[in-house]
Amino acid sequence: MELWYTEQHTENVRFSIKVEKEIHTEQTEFQRIDVLEAKEFGKFFTLDGLMMVTEKDEFIYHDMIVHVPMATNPNIKKVLVIGAGDGGTIRELTRYKTIEKIDMVEIDERVVEVCKEYFPQTACKLDDPRVNIFFEDGLRFVRNKENEYDLIIVDSTDPFGPGEGLFTKEFYGNCYKALKEDGILVNQHESPYYDFHARAMKDAHKKIVGFFPVIRVYQAHIPTYPSGHWLFGFASKKYDPIKDLDADAWNKLGIKTKYYNTDLHVGCFALPNYVLEMLEN
Repeated sequence: MELWYTEQHTENVRFSIKVEKEIHTEQTEFQRIDVLEAKEFGKFFTLDGLMMVTEKDEFIYHDMIVHVPMATNPNIKKVLVIGAGDGGTIRELTRYKTIEKIDMVEIDERVVEVCKEYFPQTACKLDDPRVNIFFEDGLRFVRNKENEYDLIIVDSTDPFGPGEGLFTKEFYGNCYKALKEDGILVNQHESPYYDFHARAMKDAHKKIVGFFPVIRVYQAHIPTYPSGHWLFGFASKKYDPIKDLDADAWNKLGIKTKYYNTDLHVGCFALPNYVLEMLEN
């Protein structure tokens, strides 16, 4: 008997992966966690049936959500990460010796525990001494912070369920307040391709625009996410990710990446016309 994982991307589109075996399943206070294994993508885990991480392509997402802001301002020292229970974003941040403190806020402790057990390649740096993990609601956590962080990364699930509060105007306003005068906010910005995800993308973008003087959107190709075309939001009080990129300085760090490079850094901000029209409207 064949077993397939299938995610419903739209009413008329499904994405399927042939599964070799089921490894773990549980229902937490917040969501259902499943860990599966496939020949094509290795181990992968889903939350409420939606793809989060695969061993094969996780490097794309984590490279792009971390190295774009870090190459824009290599002097970042204090970082807040909201979500990111799989640990991949933390892994990439800890590669920078100049970072002094990383606060990570994850609402579901079981996500972290499951990823430590089954995804050591992503969760391998969660015990770094610079990392402080808080198991609580990210919206509530950031509400009490002011002028504290150089960078905030919102590595959240989609804008419903446990991640819904991380796509509100109140949340983005609190992030602005929590950032220092030259702070940067990066968030996963959904996909522009299917109508459902495109509406969430436009809604999130509209809510951020009112707070930050510098607003940009950039893209990556992530095969296991809906349509494969995925966006990230870049917002800053000071830094422009293209004009302020110091490619020589970043390349001298000698950080070896599988997806990100400084040529791609500039190119990923060149968006297709249909996406530009969505953002303008």
